[in-house]
Parts: sequence; C-alpha cells; structure tokens
Amino acid sequence: MRKKTFKRGVHPPYRKTATQHLPLVTMPPPERVVIPCSQHIGAPSEPIVSKGDEVKIGQPISQAKGFVSVPSHASISGKVAAIEPLPHPLGMKAEAIVIEGDGEKSLADGIGDRQDWGALTADQLKERIRDAGIAGLGGATFPTHVKLSPPEDQPIDTVLLNGAECEPYITADHRVMLEQSEEIIEGLKIILKVLNISRAYIGIEANKPDAIAKMEALVAKEPSIEVVPLQVKYPQGAEKQLIYAVTRRIVPAGALPMKVGCLVQNVGTAAAIYQAVARSTPLIERAVTVTGGGVREPKNLRVRIGTPFREVIAFCGGTTEGAAKLVMGGPMMGIAQATDEVPVIKGTSCILVLDREEAALDIEPKPCISCGRCVDQCPMRLIPSVMATLVEHERWDEAEDYGIMDCFECGSCTYTCPSKRHLTHLFKYGKSVIAQRKKQAQAA
Repeated sequence: MRKKTFKRGVHPPYRKTATQHLPLVTMPPPERVVIPCSQHIGAPSEPIVSKGDEVKIGQPISQAKGFVSVPSHASISGKVAAIEPLPHPLGMKAEAIVIEGDGEKSLADGIGDRQDWGALTADQLKERIRDAGIAGLGGATFPTHVKLSPPEDQPIDTVLLNGAECEPYITADHRVMLEQSEEIIEGLKIILKVLNISRAYIGIEANKPDAIAKMEALVAKEPSIEVVPLQVKYPQGAEKQLIYAVTRRIVPAGALPMKVGCLVQNVGTAAAIYQAVARSTPLIERAVTVTGGGVREPKNLRVRIGTPFREVIAFCGGTTEGAAKLVMGGPMMGIAQATDEVPVIKGTSCILVLDREEAALDIEPKPCISCGRCVDQCPMRLIPSVMATLVEHERWDEAEDYGIMDCFECGSCTYTCPSKRHLTHLFKYGKSVIAQRKKQAQAA
C-alpha cells in the first residue's frame, strides 16, 4: 500500500538504531528536582507553596495563571528548598520550585486511584486534564485542555494522534506506542468523548512496523479509529504536514488546525490523558530518549519532571571523551544547551549529546549561492534564502511579508543548504524580534 505523505521535506539520516529496540527503563527518583513554573505555551503557572513546605508526589505546587496555562506538581516527596529564577532548557532563567527529596516516596492523597471516566461529562474530563497539568508532550507543550476547547464557530470533526516521530535520534514515542498502547487508545477515546466526535486517525511512520501492527490490532474492532502508515520523511510529524498527509486538508497560513476541523495530539499526550483521568495521576514524569555519539549507554527512560540533565546522562554511563554539544530534542528542531544543570520539563522528549563529528562544529557558513534548494524542500512553501537575508539586514516588515511567522523552524532549509547558512537560527531570531515589535506597538 502506498504510504501517505506531504509535499517537499527532506530525508536526514534517522540514527535511531541505538535505542529503537530498547524498552523504557524507569530512572530512580533524583534527590533533588527543579520544577520550572513555565513548561508550556501561555502564561507561566504561579507557586502555591513556600520555602520550607513539605510536599508529596503528585501534589500541586503551582496553579494555572489564566486559561492558557496549567499547574505543576511535585515529582518527588520532600521539602521546598527554594523558589527562584534558575536556568531553563529554553535558554533563559525562569522561576522554578526546588524540592529536596526525603527518600520516602510519599504520594499525595488520591494519586493512583482508579476512576470510571465513562461516567464523567466532557467538562469534567477537561477539568481533570487541566488539573493534571497536561501539555502537549510532542514538544510544542500547548495546554491540552485548551486544545480540547475549540470555539463554537470552529468545531472539530477529526482527531489525529501523532506517532510519526520523524525527528532523527528520538525513539521515546515509539517505545510508548509499544509499551503503553492500550493507554494511548483509551486516552484517544477520552479525547473523542470530550469533543463528541467519532473520527480518529493514528499516523505512524512506516519505519515503525511493530508499532503499526500493535496499534492496528488494538483498533481492529474500533470502526471510528484508523491507523495510517506514513512515508518516512521529515517533517512528517509537523501538525500541518500530518493533517495534509492523512486528510488532504490544507491549514491556511496563520491558522490553527481547528480551522479545517482537525485536532492533533501526540501519542504520549494521549497516554498522559488516560493516566490523569482514569488513574488520577498528574504529569510528573515522561518518556525521554538519551542518545547521541557523546553518550556512553544510550537509553529510553521514564524520568521525573525536574530531574537535572546531568543526572540523566550520568544514569546512562556519562559522556564520552568526544562529547561536544548538548541538545534538548533532536538535531533538527532541538535547542542547544549551555549547561547540563537544566531540568527535564514536560517538553523534553530527548537529551541528545552529539560528538564532534555529529555536531559538525568545524563547518563554517558561507554566503548564499542562490541554488534554491531551501525553497525546493520547505514544507511551508516559503523562500528561506530571502527571508534569512531580510533578517540579516533587519528588514522586519519585509520578512513578515515573506511569511517568516509561518515558519515552524523544522530545519529542513538548514539541513539542505550547501552553504551551511544558519537559516533556522535567523528565523528564530527574526520571529522573536517581530513579535516583540508588535507587543511594543500594542502597548504604545
């Protein structure tokens, strides 16, 4: 059968063999966690504990600040040691709650209790999802309850679960699909109930035949759910590309998937929804792939939120002598880290330690040769070469006219550029400047 896909894109080496067959291993709870109040798109949560307070596993320690926000929970039991700005994986300092563990593994009341979610209303289900602190685990970290609350004039008729995991090196979602497949399907059914619809697809790249087979077996008697094998191509898992591949619907520039009646959730998010609703367990840990040529023992792990990268890497045997670059996420869309003291957050799907060859540290960018390869590969049909030049010359209005705000920073242009221009970095910078200019204009 012909695999579904989207137009354009690239085929980077996937480099998944080191971990794709390794089951998830639960890392022991650390002695100390650093839990940022900002782990999601939207307003940071605000602390509801104070220094010196005793907390238990699963206890809320911060509360949502507005609709587009979610709370955070203690991932270990112990005492609040500090609430202060600390290094964050997104590259800044952010307010964080530091908990020193007591080694007791004490659970907050009700954590783990089974619940009959079938008897709950859509609003009750969304409330539980919100209170569990769930944000998208695919990397975008959009608060899940917000996604499940579309405006009345943009109703959802189709749900897509994203199991593509097209980013090189990462295999966490693959393992979740194999090891928590029943929870994913139950989480999907909860999503369908919240939205009161009956059409769903699970998109999985064809290089994961075991996950495809397992999911197909589970939904064989579910007429409303279909597993869709996808062509192996990057960025197959991007929202708009996944929607087009599966449904042939085109999300307009500047619009969200709900504009075409679609909602996309990550497979790990679906499993977390099940845990929150059916098992009364908030989001206190997640699956993380630890890999790269700079790691001695690559692994797939279940890691408590707030665990420092340093400890996670140490659990994997530490770094090799050739370790050269630390990244949260994959090599295409990941964020380079200045320190290994940053904590695992809800959006941490991978801790990638590249060796010098993988990091390509010796390659210097050269001027654009106008070859057009970046244009040919851009899945958003933009003109990256021109946008980058406009950013370099600080021509912000023209950069916006060329669609820079529609770029989702997949890195396909940077990967294919023979001159090795830092295109994606320029777009990240340009978008941040344009957004700040708009904010200042609105405040004036």
